Amino acid sequence: MTRQITIDVGPNGSPTPVRIGGDAPLALIAGPCVLEGPGMALHVAQQLKAIAIRYGIGYVFKASFDKANRTSIRSARGPGLDAGLGVLAQVRSVAKVPVLTDVHETWQVGPCAEVVDILQVPAFLCRQTDLLLACAKTGKPVNVKKGQFLSPWDIPNVVQKLQSEGCEQIILTERGTSFGYQNLVVDFRSLPAMRATGYPVAFDVTHSLQLPGNVGTASGGMREYAPHLARAACAVGVDALFIETHPHPNEALSDATTMLPLDQVESLLSVAVEIHQAVRRAGVVE
Repeated sequence: MTRQITIDVGPNGSPTPVRIGGDAPLALIAGPCVLEGPGMALHVAQQLKAIAIRYGIGYVFKASFDKANRTSIRSARGPGLDAGLGVLAQVRSVAKVPVLTDVHETWQVGPCAEVVDILQVPAFLCRQTDLLLACAKTGKPVNVKKGQFLSPWDIPNVVQKLQSEGCEQIILTERGTSFGYQNLVVDFRSLPAMRATGYPVAFDVTHSLQLPGNVGTASGGMREYAPHLARAACAVGVDALFIETHPHPNEALSDATTMLPLDQVESLLSVAVEIHQAVRRAGVVE
């Protein structure tokens, strides 16, 4: 069984701490790819929180203030650090849920740690030692996306970097592996391999369906397979599902082809939770 991370946003936040890993129920980390404004972010957070409550699972809102690795120089990147953290703080306060965002450079870590509950290291940066150490020093939980170029058996090296600065609140996220040009596949062996570190593992449903650079100036994707991959991951064994979602994905500023429509999240989650519970009852995943 993996360690358990408990995220408590305090007396003005969520009345029930979110637990990820250990004997906790399946957790949900979800939200839009990039922040588009406080109204939309709050709407998504409140809708997803309501779904999570119905299924008795913990929920963490996620969104990026900057997408620093867009395919094209003309692609939208987001509101930036200051405006983005303002939106995340509002979501945390009003929706009363923990929030997560990704950091790309060491100077962003301190300001983000003052606002968010979980810091995320993007997949392309998962081996950047200085960034990992900066995140670890904050004392905040750290979610590391496994790089598309990295094997799951390399992940213990990432974990050791975080541990070297005293970080023991670690989440490891599978998000697909490069398979030739402009394609990703999921090797489901990576889930038990990463869980062998003793830390909770999340499965990034929607990023695993990307077709990087597939449409020339942006990444394509195959969101129609999201339910299939989510079910498979829960059958193999995970502690959380990571899902990017949007009320109208085709109008989204980032990852329009992979984000799940908001009104489809509950149907996916309802089956995933049942599979997760069945696997737990069978005792086939430690």
